[in-house]
Amino acid sequence: MRTFSSEYPAFLQSDVLPPPPDQARFHVLPVPYEKTVSYGRGTAGGPNAILKASQQLEVFDGEGMPALAGIHTLPPVECVGTEEVVLRRIYDAVHRILTHRALPVVLGGEHTVTYPTLAALLEFYPHGSFGVVQFDAHADLRDEYQGSKWSHACVMRRALELQLPIFQLGVRSLTAEEDELRRQEGIGHFDARHWAEHGLPERPLPAGFPPNLFISFDIDAFDPSLVPGTGTPEPGGFLWWDVVKLLRRVIAGRQVVGFDIVEVAPVAGMRTSEFTAAKLAYLIMGLCPPREVIPLADVLA
Repeated sequence: MRTFSSEYPAFLQSDVLPPPPDQARFHVLPVPYEKTVSYGRGTAGGPNAILKASQQLEVFDGEGMPALAGIHTLPPVECVGTEEVVLRRIYDAVHRILTHRALPVVLGGEHTVTYPTLAALLEFYPHGSFGVVQFDAHADLRDEYQGSKWSHACVMRRALELQLPIFQLGVRSLTAEEDELRRQEGIGHFDARHWAEHGLPERPLPAGFPPNLFISFDIDAFDPSLVPGTGTPEPGGFLWWDVVKLLRRVIAGRQVVGFDIVEVAPVAGMRTSEFTAAKLAYLIMGLCPPREVIPLADVLA
């Protein structure tokens, strides 16, 4: 087993030699951003904790070895400065990943980091060619929260302003205004109450949803009994095999253009949350078909 640095080790560096950027399908970007958290703190420590936890993963995930496609881990984004300055740095980092024709894997940090990632993707994939699948306990559709439009509670409202289709899975806490906005904007969803009463949907996404996906996974989509290390825990969330089934069903027949895992706030003396996040990242890598994204024109023809 190889040795690795204790400060931001490469993903799975314990067992797999990280390849050069141009030879890696996945580029892992740590973003220790924590500015607008509104309950528990600690998301700045999430990316490093996930990377350290990844050293304990098995390279064989039970079906294959996603690491063989190449996982390149980048230095963490500098998160000191105003919101706008930091968001621009995230945008620039993701943009560079995409110039390598790699798939961005963003490790947050708070959920705000999703916005500049999506903005960068829009420079490479036109409107209508990809949509956002959001796993989350919260709708995150507020126009502003605690005086900031860049709050983690507003990130999907900002995504909506980018004119991106959004589908939400696992929501179990939202305001009446957010609920009304979902109806007005036609934001599809399977909320926690629905699947608790009726089971997991066989085909979560509507047929007309874009052929390419960005998956944004707020770790509080999981039940806090499994993942206690998050700033805004909500009871009644997913367990591990729920998420595995849903991800398989969501991705089936579609392509993933990138994903993020956000809102991990490590708990001292526990490893469950960050290890679950690391295993989740590797799971999604394994579900990403090694092909080019599906052109929208090919789907509509």
